[in-house]
Amino acid sequence: MNAPHDPQPATTAFAALLTAEGAALLDAVRDVEPAEELAVATRLRRDHPADLVSSALAQARLRQRAVAKFGAGDAARMFFTPNGVEQSTRTSVATYRAERFKELGVRRIADLCCGIGGDAIALARAGIEVLAVDRDPLTCAVARANATALGLDDLIEVREADVTEVDTAGYDAVFVDPARRGGRGRIFDPEAYSPPLSWAVAAARKAPRAALKIAPGIPHEAVPEEAEAEWISDGGDVKEAVLWFGTDAPSSHRATLLPGGATLCAGRATMLPDPAVRPVGRYLYEPDGAVIRAHLVAEVAARVEGGLVDETIAYVTSDVARATPYASAYEITDQLPFNVKKLKALLREREVGVLTVKKRGSAVEPEELRRKVKPRGPGSATVFLTRVAGAPTMLVGHPAR
Repeated sequence: MNAPHDPQPATTAFAALLTAEGAALLDAVRDVEPAEELAVATRLRRDHPADLVSSALAQARLRQRAVAKFGAGDAARMFFTPNGVEQSTRTSVATYRAERFKELGVRRIADLCCGIGGDAIALARAGIEVLAVDRDPLTCAVARANATALGLDDLIEVREADVTEVDTAGYDAVFVDPARRGGRGRIFDPEAYSPPLSWAVAAARKAPRAALKIAPGIPHEAVPEEAEAEWISDGGDVKEAVLWFGTDAPSSHRATLLPGGATLCAGRATMLPDPAVRPVGRYLYEPDGAVIRAHLVAEVAARVEGGLVDETIAYVTSDVARATPYASAYEITDQLPFNVKKLKALLREREVGVLTVKKRGSAVEPEELRRKVKPRGPGSATVFLTRVAGAPTMLVGHPAR
Protein backbone atom coordinates (compact mmCIF):
# COMPACT_ATOMS: atom_id res chain seq x y z
CA MET A 1 0.00 0.00 0.00
CA ASN A 2 1.28 3.47 -0.85
CA ALA A 3 2.25 5.72 2.06
CA PRO A 4 -0.07 8.71 2.60
CA HIS A 5 1.02 11.80 0.68
CA ASP A 6 2.59 14.52 2.82
CA PRO A 7 1.36 17.87 1.42
CA GLN A 8 3.98 19.79 3.40
CA PRO A 9 7.15 17.68 3.56
CA ALA A 10 9.36 20.62 4.53
CA THR A 11 7.10 21.46 7.47
CA THR A 12 7.03 17.83 8.58
CA ALA A 13 10.83 17.61 8.36
CA PHE A 14 11.16 20.78 10.41
CA ALA A 15 8.75 19.50 13.06
CA ALA A 16 11.06 16.53 13.57
CA LEU A 17 13.79 18.94 14.70
CA LEU A 18 11.53 20.05 17.56
CA THR A 19 11.34 16.53 19.03
CA ALA A 20 13.69 15.31 21.76
CA GLU A 21 15.65 13.32 19.16
CA GLY A 22 15.89 16.37 16.90
CA ALA A 23 17.08 18.58 19.76
CA ALA A 24 19.75 16.03 20.70
CA LEU A 25 20.99 15.91 17.11
CA LEU A 26 21.10 19.71 16.87
CA ASP A 27 23.22 19.78 20.00
CA ALA A 28 25.51 17.07 18.60
CA VAL A 29 26.19 18.89 15.30
CA ARG A 30 26.30 22.44 16.69
CA ASP A 31 30.03 22.97 16.12
CA VAL A 32 30.59 20.70 13.13
CA GLU A 33 32.85 22.27 10.50
CA PRO A 34 32.00 21.86 6.78
CA ALA A 35 34.95 19.54 6.22
CA GLU A 36 33.68 17.24 8.97
CA GLU A 37 30.06 16.99 7.83
CA LEU A 38 30.35 13.84 5.73
CA ALA A 39 32.06 11.83 8.46
CA VAL A 40 29.69 13.11 11.15
CA ALA A 41 26.61 12.41 9.00
CA THR A 42 27.81 8.86 8.27
CA ARG A 43 28.29 8.18 11.98
CA LEU A 44 24.98 9.69 13.09
CA ARG A 45 22.95 7.86 10.43
CA ARG A 46 23.76 4.58 12.13
CA ASP A 47 21.42 5.53 14.99
CA HIS A 48 19.13 8.21 13.53
CA PRO A 49 16.98 8.65 10.40
CA ALA A 50 19.03 9.95 7.50
CA ASP A 51 16.56 12.76 6.73
CA LEU A 52 16.67 13.99 10.32
CA VAL A 53 20.47 13.99 10.35
CA SER A 54 20.51 15.99 7.11
CA SER A 55 17.99 18.48 8.53
CA ALA A 56 20.04 18.93 11.69
CA LEU A 57 23.24 19.55 9.77
CA ALA A 58 21.48 22.03 7.47
CA GLN A 59 20.05 23.85 10.49
CA ALA A 60 23.49 23.98 12.11
CA ARG A 61 24.89 25.66 9.00
CA LEU A 62 22.06 28.19 9.01
CA ARG A 63 22.64 28.96 12.68
CA GLN A 64 26.30 29.61 12.01
CA ARG A 65 25.38 32.02 9.20
CA ALA A 66 22.80 33.72 11.40
CA VAL A 67 25.31 34.73 14.07
CA ALA A 68 26.23 37.86 12.08
CA LYS A 69 22.62 39.11 12.25
CA PHE A 70 21.29 37.68 15.49
CA GLY A 71 24.34 37.24 17.69
CA ALA A 72 25.75 33.94 18.93
CA GLY A 73 23.36 33.56 21.85
CA ASP A 74 20.10 33.89 19.94
CA ALA A 75 21.35 32.18 16.78
CA ALA A 76 22.24 29.05 18.77
CA ARG A 77 18.64 28.74 20.02
CA MET A 78 16.67 29.94 17.02
CA PHE A 79 15.58 28.12 13.86
CA PHE A 80 16.07 29.34 10.32
CA THR A 81 15.31 28.78 6.67
CA PRO A 82 17.77 29.80 3.93
CA ASN A 83 15.52 32.71 2.90
CA GLY A 84 14.97 33.59 6.53
CA VAL A 85 18.66 34.07 7.20
CA GLU A 86 19.09 36.07 4.01
CA GLN A 87 16.10 38.37 4.36
CA SER A 88 15.71 38.84 8.11
CA THR A 89 16.35 42.20 9.73
CA ARG A 90 19.53 42.18 11.79
CA THR A 91 18.89 42.45 15.53
CA SER A 92 20.41 45.92 15.96
CA VAL A 93 18.05 47.42 13.36
CA ALA A 94 15.00 45.49 14.56
CA THR A 95 15.67 46.57 18.15
CA TYR A 96 15.99 50.21 17.13
CA ARG A 97 12.70 50.07 15.22
CA ALA A 98 10.93 48.31 18.11
CA GLU A 99 12.05 51.05 20.47
CA ARG A 100 10.65 53.69 18.10
CA PHE A 101 7.29 51.90 18.13
CA LYS A 102 7.43 51.76 21.93
CA GLU A 103 8.19 55.49 22.14
CA LEU A 104 5.17 56.12 19.91
CA GLY A 105 2.99 54.42 22.51
CA VAL A 106 2.42 51.19 20.59
CA ARG A 107 1.36 48.26 22.79
CA ARG A 108 -0.21 45.89 20.20
CA ILE A 109 1.06 45.54 16.64
CA ALA A 110 0.29 43.47 13.56
CA ASP A 111 3.57 42.30 11.96
CA LEU A 112 2.55 41.48 8.39
CA CYS A 113 4.94 39.31 6.32
CA CYS A 114 6.71 38.35 9.54
CA GLY A 115 9.12 35.83 8.03
CA ILE A 116 10.93 33.77 10.66
CA GLY A 117 10.08 36.34 13.32
CA GLY A 118 13.15 38.54 13.66
CA ASP A 119 11.16 41.77 13.98
CA ALA A 120 8.45 40.12 16.07
CA ILE A 121 11.11 39.03 18.55
CA ALA A 122 12.50 42.56 18.89
CA LEU A 123 8.99 43.99 19.28
CA ALA A 124 8.09 41.45 21.96
CA ARG A 125 11.31 42.14 23.84
CA ALA A 126 10.25 45.80 23.88
CA GLY A 127 7.09 44.68 25.68
CA ILE A 128 4.77 44.90 22.66
CA GLU A 129 2.14 42.25 21.90
CA VAL A 130 2.62 40.98 18.35
CA LEU A 131 0.35 39.31 15.81
CA ALA A 132 2.89 37.82 13.38
CA VAL A 133 1.40 36.88 10.00
CA ASP A 134 2.83 34.98 7.05
CA ARG A 135 1.21 32.80 4.41
CA ASP A 136 3.96 30.17 4.17
CA PRO A 137 3.39 27.16 6.44
CA LEU A 138 7.09 26.41 7.01
CA THR A 139 7.91 30.05 7.72
CA CYS A 140 5.10 30.22 10.27
CA ALA A 141 6.30 27.01 11.93
CA VAL A 142 9.80 28.46 12.23
CA ALA A 143 8.52 31.79 13.58
CA ARG A 144 6.41 29.94 16.15
CA ALA A 145 9.37 27.81 17.20
CA ASN A 146 11.54 30.90 17.58
CA ALA A 147 9.00 32.61 19.82
CA THR A 148 8.97 29.51 22.01
CA ALA A 149 12.74 29.04 22.00
CA LEU A 150 13.29 32.60 23.21
CA GLY A 151 10.51 32.53 25.79
CA LEU A 152 8.34 35.07 23.97
CA ASP A 153 5.37 32.95 22.94
CA ASP A 154 3.16 34.72 25.49
CA LEU A 155 3.64 37.96 23.51
CA ILE A 156 3.80 36.60 19.95
CA GLU A 157 0.85 34.99 18.17
CA VAL A 158 1.85 33.49 14.81
CA ARG A 159 -0.93 33.20 12.25
CA GLU A 160 -0.72 31.49 8.85
CA ALA A 161 -2.76 33.72 6.53
CA ASP A 162 -2.71 36.02 3.53
CA VAL A 163 -1.77 39.39 5.01
CA THR A 164 -4.17 41.17 2.67
CA GLU A 165 -7.05 39.39 4.38
CA VAL A 166 -6.06 40.10 7.99
CA ASP A 167 -8.20 42.53 9.98
CA THR A 168 -5.81 44.88 11.82
CA ALA A 169 -8.52 46.91 13.53
CA GLY A 170 -7.84 47.08 17.25
CA TYR A 171 -4.06 47.15 16.84
CA ASP A 172 -2.06 50.29 17.69
CA ALA A 173 0.17 49.85 14.65
CA VAL A 174 1.04 47.73 11.66
CA PHE A 175 4.47 46.80 10.40
CA VAL A 176 4.76 45.51 6.83
CA ASP A 177 7.88 43.91 5.39
CA PRO A 178 6.93 42.97 1.80
CA ALA A 179 8.93 40.30 -0.02
CA ARG A 180 11.43 42.06 -2.27
CA ARG A 181 12.94 38.98 -3.86
CA GLY A 182 11.47 36.78 -6.55
CA GLY A 183 12.55 33.80 -8.60
CA ARG A 184 14.99 36.00 -10.51
CA GLY A 185 16.50 37.77 -7.51
CA ARG A 186 16.00 41.23 -6.05
CA ILE A 187 12.88 43.18 -7.04
CA PHE A 188 13.35 46.89 -7.69
CA ASP A 189 9.82 47.92 -8.68
CA PRO A 190 7.87 48.67 -5.45
CA GLU A 191 4.64 47.58 -7.14
CA ALA A 192 6.21 44.17 -7.77
CA TYR A 193 6.76 43.63 -4.03
CA SER A 194 4.60 40.96 -2.42
CA PRO A 195 2.28 42.54 -1.36
CA PRO A 196 2.70 45.65 -3.55
CA LEU A 197 3.82 48.89 -1.92
CA SER A 198 0.49 50.54 -2.80
CA TRP A 199 -1.35 47.91 -0.73
CA ALA A 200 1.07 48.39 2.19
CA VAL A 201 0.61 52.17 2.06
CA ALA A 202 -3.17 51.76 2.09
CA ALA A 203 -2.89 49.45 5.12
CA ALA A 204 -0.62 51.96 6.85
CA ARG A 205 -3.06 54.81 6.32
CA LYS A 206 -5.80 52.84 8.10
CA ALA A 207 -3.71 52.35 11.24
CA PRO A 208 -2.88 54.86 14.00
CA ARG A 209 0.83 54.14 13.48
CA ALA A 210 2.67 52.18 10.82
CA ALA A 211 6.09 51.37 9.40
CA LEU A 212 6.79 49.85 5.99
CA LYS A 213 10.18 48.30 5.34
CA ILE A 214 11.40 49.04 1.82
CA ALA A 215 14.58 48.83 -0.24
CA PRO A 216 17.07 51.68 0.42
CA GLY A 217 17.15 52.49 -3.28
CA ILE A 218 13.46 53.38 -3.51
CA PRO A 219 12.91 56.39 -5.79
CA HIS A 220 12.12 59.42 -3.66
CA GLU A 221 9.15 60.21 -5.85
CA ALA A 222 7.59 56.90 -4.73
CA VAL A 223 7.53 58.05 -1.09
CA PRO A 224 4.00 59.11 -0.03
CA GLU A 225 3.73 62.79 0.76
CA GLU A 226 2.70 62.33 4.40
CA ALA A 227 5.30 59.66 5.24
CA GLU A 228 8.49 60.07 7.19
CA ALA A 229 11.14 58.29 5.13
CA GLU A 230 14.01 56.91 7.20
CA TRP A 231 17.24 55.37 5.94
CA ILE A 232 19.14 53.23 8.46
CA SER A 233 22.79 52.26 8.40
CA ASP A 234 24.60 49.91 10.77
CA GLY A 235 28.35 50.10 11.09
CA GLY A 236 28.45 52.34 8.01
CA ASP A 237 26.48 49.99 5.76
CA VAL A 238 22.99 51.06 4.65
CA LYS A 239 20.64 48.26 5.68
CA GLU A 240 17.14 49.42 4.85
CA ALA A 241 14.65 52.21 4.46
CA VAL A 242 11.39 52.57 6.36
CA LEU A 243 8.29 54.61 5.63
CA TRP A 244 6.74 55.77 8.91
CA PHE A 245 3.15 56.93 9.30
CA GLY A 246 1.74 58.64 12.37
CA THR A 247 5.01 60.06 13.73
CA ASP A 248 5.70 63.64 14.84
CA ALA A 249 7.82 64.25 11.72
CA PRO A 250 5.56 63.70 8.69
CA SER A 251 6.77 64.65 5.20
CA SER A 252 10.40 64.39 6.22
CA HIS A 253 13.63 62.54 5.51
CA ARG A 254 15.66 60.96 8.29
CA ALA A 255 19.07 59.28 8.39
CA THR A 256 19.76 57.07 11.42
CA LEU A 257 23.21 55.67 12.11
CA LEU A 258 23.57 52.58 14.26
CA PRO A 259 24.94 51.43 16.61
CA GLY A 260 25.29 54.93 18.05
CA GLY A 261 21.77 56.01 17.15
CA ALA A 262 22.61 59.46 15.80
CA THR A 263 19.70 60.67 13.71
CA LEU A 264 19.46 63.58 11.27
CA CYS A 265 16.02 64.74 10.16
CA ALA A 266 14.74 67.48 7.86
CA GLY A 267 11.31 68.28 6.48
CA ARG A 268 11.01 67.79 2.74
CA ALA A 269 9.82 71.37 2.34
CA THR A 270 12.74 72.79 4.35
CA MET A 271 15.67 70.64 3.18
CA LEU A 272 18.70 72.70 2.24
CA PRO A 273 19.60 73.14 -1.44
CA ASP A 274 22.62 71.30 -2.82
CA PRO A 275 25.88 72.83 -1.55
CA ALA A 276 28.05 74.83 -3.94
CA VAL A 277 31.13 73.24 -5.52
CA ARG A 278 34.35 74.65 -4.09
CA PRO A 279 38.09 73.91 -4.23
CA VAL A 280 39.36 71.05 -2.11
CA GLY A 281 40.17 72.30 1.36
CA ARG A 282 42.20 70.82 4.16
CA TYR A 283 39.47 68.37 5.16
CA LEU A 284 37.32 65.90 3.25
CA TYR A 285 34.10 64.59 4.77
CA GLU A 286 32.61 61.28 3.62
CA PRO A 287 28.91 61.29 4.58
CA ASP A 288 27.40 58.07 5.86
CA GLY A 289 25.46 56.11 3.25
CA ALA A 290 22.18 56.69 5.07
CA VAL A 291 22.77 60.46 4.88
CA ILE A 292 23.39 60.21 1.13
CA ARG A 293 20.31 58.05 0.53
CA ALA A 294 18.19 60.49 2.52
CA HIS A 295 19.47 63.41 0.44
CA LEU A 296 20.78 65.14 3.58
CA VAL A 297 24.34 65.81 2.40
CA ALA A 298 23.61 69.56 2.33
CA GLU A 299 22.70 69.44 6.03
CA VAL A 300 26.06 67.82 6.79
CA ALA A 301 27.89 70.35 4.60
CA ALA A 302 26.29 73.19 6.56
CA ARG A 303 27.45 71.66 9.85
CA VAL A 304 31.08 71.54 8.69
CA GLU A 305 31.01 74.85 6.77
CA GLY A 306 31.80 73.02 3.55
CA GLY A 307 30.89 72.49 -0.08
CA LEU A 308 31.05 69.71 -2.65
CA VAL A 309 34.17 68.69 -4.57
CA ASP A 310 31.93 68.04 -7.59
CA GLU A 311 28.24 68.65 -8.20
CA THR A 312 27.62 64.92 -8.77
CA ILE A 313 29.80 63.52 -5.95
CA ALA A 314 28.78 63.22 -2.28
CA TYR A 315 32.16 64.25 -0.88
CA VAL A 316 32.15 67.42 1.21
CA THR A 317 35.27 69.54 1.58
CA SER A 318 36.03 72.22 4.15
CA ASP A 319 38.89 74.22 5.65
CA VAL A 320 37.71 73.53 9.20
CA ALA A 321 37.60 70.42 11.35
CA ARG A 322 34.16 69.75 12.80
CA ALA A 323 33.22 66.62 14.70
CA THR A 324 30.05 65.09 13.28
CA PRO A 325 28.59 61.60 13.61
CA TYR A 326 27.14 61.86 10.11
CA ALA A 327 30.42 61.81 8.17
CA SER A 328 33.95 60.46 8.45
CA ALA A 329 36.57 63.22 8.32
CA TYR A 330 39.94 63.01 6.57
CA GLU A 331 42.81 65.47 6.45
CA ILE A 332 43.95 65.86 2.83
CA THR A 333 47.67 66.18 2.21
CA ASP A 334 47.84 65.88 -1.58
CA GLN A 335 45.65 66.46 -4.64
CA LEU A 336 46.78 64.85 -7.90
CA PRO A 337 45.27 64.50 -11.36
CA PHE A 338 44.50 60.82 -11.91
CA ASN A 339 47.90 59.29 -12.67
CA VAL A 340 48.95 55.92 -11.29
CA LYS A 341 52.69 56.54 -11.77
CA LYS A 342 52.58 59.81 -9.83
CA LEU A 343 50.59 58.17 -7.05
CA LYS A 344 53.03 55.26 -6.88
CA ALA A 345 55.98 57.66 -6.63
CA LEU A 346 54.27 59.66 -3.89
CA LEU A 347 53.46 56.56 -1.85
CA ARG A 348 57.01 55.26 -2.24
CA GLU A 349 58.38 58.60 -1.05
CA ARG A 350 56.07 58.52 1.98
CA GLU A 351 56.86 54.83 2.65
CA VAL A 352 53.18 53.91 2.62
CA GLY A 353 52.56 50.19 3.04
CA VAL A 354 49.01 50.26 4.36
CA LEU A 355 46.80 51.85 1.71
CA THR A 356 43.06 52.36 2.00
CA VAL A 357 41.38 53.09 -1.35
CA LYS A 358 37.96 54.72 -1.53
CA LYS A 359 36.11 55.80 -4.63
CA ARG A 360 33.12 57.77 -5.81
CA GLY A 361 32.67 58.66 -9.44
CA SER A 362 35.60 56.53 -10.61
CA ALA A 363 35.57 53.33 -12.67
CA VAL A 364 38.87 52.13 -11.20
CA GLU A 365 38.53 49.28 -8.72
CA PRO A 366 40.41 49.71 -5.41
CA GLU A 367 42.10 46.31 -5.62
CA GLU A 368 43.27 47.05 -9.15
CA LEU A 369 44.90 50.31 -8.03
CA ARG A 370 46.46 48.66 -5.00
CA ARG A 371 48.09 46.02 -7.22
CA LYS A 372 49.51 48.66 -9.53
CA VAL A 373 51.04 50.92 -6.88
CA LYS A 374 52.39 48.02 -4.75
CA PRO A 375 52.46 49.87 -1.42
CA ARG A 376 55.43 49.07 0.82
CA GLY A 377 56.64 50.56 4.06
CA PRO A 378 55.57 51.32 7.64
CA GLY A 379 53.31 54.26 6.81
CA SER A 380 49.60 54.39 6.03
CA ALA A 381 47.39 56.58 3.86
CA THR A 382 43.94 56.86 2.32
CA VAL A 383 43.47 57.69 -1.34
CA PHE A 384 40.15 58.87 -2.77
CA LEU A 385 39.47 58.21 -6.43
CA THR A 386 36.91 60.78 -7.46
CA ARG A 387 36.17 63.83 -9.57
CA VAL A 388 36.95 67.39 -8.58
CA ALA A 389 35.00 69.95 -10.58
CA GLY A 390 34.53 67.30 -13.27
CA ALA A 391 38.18 66.20 -13.54
CA PRO A 392 39.35 62.69 -12.49
CA THR A 393 41.37 63.28 -9.34
CA MET A 394 43.22 61.46 -6.56
CA LEU A 395 43.07 62.92 -3.07
CA VAL A 396 45.56 61.53 -0.56
CA GLY A 397 45.23 61.90 3.19
CA HIS A 398 44.51 60.18 6.49
CA PRO A 399 41.68 60.09 9.02
CA ALA A 400 41.42 63.41 10.82
CA ARG A 401 42.44 63.39 14.44
